[in-house]
Amino acid sequence: GTVLRLLFKTLSPCAKVGDPRPGQPYKGGEFCAFLPDNSEGQKTAMLLRKAFERGLTFQIKSCDGEERVTWGLIPHKTSWEGGRARNGYPDAQYLREVCTVL
Repeated sequence: GTVLRLLFKTLSPCAKVGDPRPGQPYKGGEFCAFLPDNSEGQKTAMLLRKAFERGLTFQIKSCDGEERVTWGLIPHKTSWEGGRARNGYPDAQYLREVCTVL
């Protein structure tokens, strides 16, 4: 089937209160996620967009002394293959699970 490809771009500003090292710069990046291109996938894409706009999609983690943006607690399919074990499809339960989290 066809695929929706979601591209998230994060900038590299300073961390805010509640982040691992407030006031310190962190490394942003580009992150890609996939959804099936059907009515349920499109509905999920809208919910994921709202979560992104509210700052719920990513978190800042310290890695080797550098602060960087990583995926947060909302599960995303980052590969169109590989199955559940590799954050990919096929995963028949994903849309139901992510909508529960959202």
